[in-house]
Amino acid sequence: MKQSILKTVESGRILVSDGAWGTFLQQKGLQPGQCPELWCVERRADVLDIARSYVEAGADLIETNSFGGSRFKLDHYGLGERTSELNEAAARISRDAAGDEKWVIASIGPTGKILVAGEVTEAELYAAFTEQALALAKGGADALCIETMSAADEAAIAIRAARENTECEVICTFTFQPGTRGCRTIMGLSPTQATEAAVEAGAQIIGANCGNGMEQMIGIVKEMRSVEGTMPILVQANAGLPKHVNGADLYPEGPEEMAGRIKAVVEAGANIVGGCCGTTPAHIQAIRKAVDALA
Repeated sequence: MKQSILKTVESGRILVSDGAWGTFLQQKGLQPGQCPELWCVERRADVLDIARSYVEAGADLIETNSFGGSRFKLDHYGLGERTSELNEAAARISRDAAGDEKWVIASIGPTGKILVAGEVTEAELYAAFTEQALALAKGGADALCIETMSAADEAAIAIRAARENTECEVICTFTFQPGTRGCRTIMGLSPTQATEAAVEAGAQIIGANCGNGMEQMIGIVKEMRSVEGTMPILVQANAGLPKHVNGADLYPEGPEEMAGRIKAVVEAGANIVGGCCGTTPAHIQAIRKAVDALA
């Protein structure tokens, strides 16, 4: 029987998470305006193939096709009443692919609602995150990965909902963009502020995803590690900074280039490394080799 993610990291093992889901779904035919989460029931085989591709590439942790699975997001497609069904299906697919040896870290993304703007109440956010977390846990998730966050208040509510209503380990990652004041989320949080907010709310694993390539993640991880000395840090970087060409985002960083920065990001303090937008099973396979070489 496998240990928890926390205990495994405490033993000194560096773990590998999976790569992009959204861009992978697009390659399989997901069209603009379609609901990705609906594929969990209508095109289950395609979603399962993504998860299995990352398992075969060497990932230890597999996400789920549930990033936009909150009731608020699903309401845009008229699917709010199917929130529990779609999230549970998403978790079951990744559980099937992961088997007993890998961990399923179920994806929970932002709701798109801004608390400080009065678009939603704390109670409404808490209820939405609780609904999603419960369904993902029921589907077999080992951990809940609250990711791509930019606001401290929304992240904190999601963390509390996950911790208070499930037995899953809880991860929280933020997305940072470089600027004149250093890296910040779109709501103005620095890696230091994001770390403090996530830890205070009860996150058990912190980190950064999307927004940057692996090279930019090194400094972000160093700053997070300077604030929190022992908590595991997860990094899921894009395959470089995207370039918009002929109406599409192209990610320039190849597998070997990305894997070449793994040693530096681990030395900066990362315990779990993987990919986000633009990364493929080939990227994860290269990261796996780089992590194995560190050992």
